[in-house]
Amino acid sequence: MAEDLVQDTFLSAFKSRDGFNATASEKTWLLSILKNKIIDYFKKASTKNETPLKLRGSVEAPSYDHFFNASKMGQWVNEVEPKDWTDASFRAESKEFYTILQHCLNTLPAKWSGIFTMNLIDDKESSDVCKEFEITSSNFWVIMHRAKLQIRECLEKNWLKI
Repeated sequence: MAEDLVQDTFLSAFKSRDGFNATASEKTWLLSILKNKIIDYFKKASTKNETPLKLRGSVEAPSYDHFFNASKMGQWVNEVEPKDWTDASFRAESKEFYTILQHCLNTLPAKWSGIFTMNLIDDKESSDVCKEFEITSSNFWVIMHRAKLQIRECLEKNWLKI
């Protein structure tokens, strides 16, 4: 699928080469086209209730009940409450961190990963993300909450190792 998306990117760039005005580098222009092709792929898969290639099979949404105390609304369970990240903050710029973050993003359902990435990594407004993925604002916030919980848990297991 990745090869197909790259091929589609080059084909689209070739077809619209006259529209390239060189305000950005060719690399930036091609990456922008590729990013839009990837978003379109995941959006199309999610609107058809299909599972993108990397997630085919019996994939169930993970449960987050183990994070919160059922008797005390909004309270973390002691064993899984967020750890202190202050000691690791200086390491957040390392290549290893980004490799582990990418691994954690890959554990998310594809739609969640796209939404999370577009909002927090690409710094897009939530309203733009909602339009791009054709979801409601409340659905966006639920997905972001669940994605953050899952990524936090993954980072704590694979990066912080506290």
